[in-house]
Amino acid sequence: QVQLVESGGGLVQPGRSLRLSCAASGSILSFYTMGWYRQAPGQQRELVAALSGFDLTNYADSVKGRFAISRDSAKNTMYLQMNSLKPEDTAVYYCKGVTRGGSTSWGQGTQVTVSS
Repeated sequence: QVQLVESGGGLVQPGRSLRLSCAASGSILSFYTMGWYRQAPGQQRELVAALSGFDLTNYADSVKGRFAISRDSAKNTMYLQMNSLKPEDTAVYYCKGVTRGGSTSWGQGTQVTVSS
């Protein structure tokens, strides 16, 4: 099973940008759909952005126009570009991949903290 590892989290001031990476241990094209999720303390994990097999994208209303999901098959890496960050974006961010056969892989998560 292909494993996923997130990186790029950290502490950032409101209004600034951050780019998260999700590196796959094998071919990222093995995943038919991929996505970024986040979980804030005391909250349920929620979908932030998704990427389908045809590179169609879908975003949560709260991040539309600010976040962008992308994938680089040559680097076996998925990205989440986050702009105009807000304190309410603070959460642990996870990447997820689902194969055509339905197998699911999750990363271990990376903390993003937006604070002045």
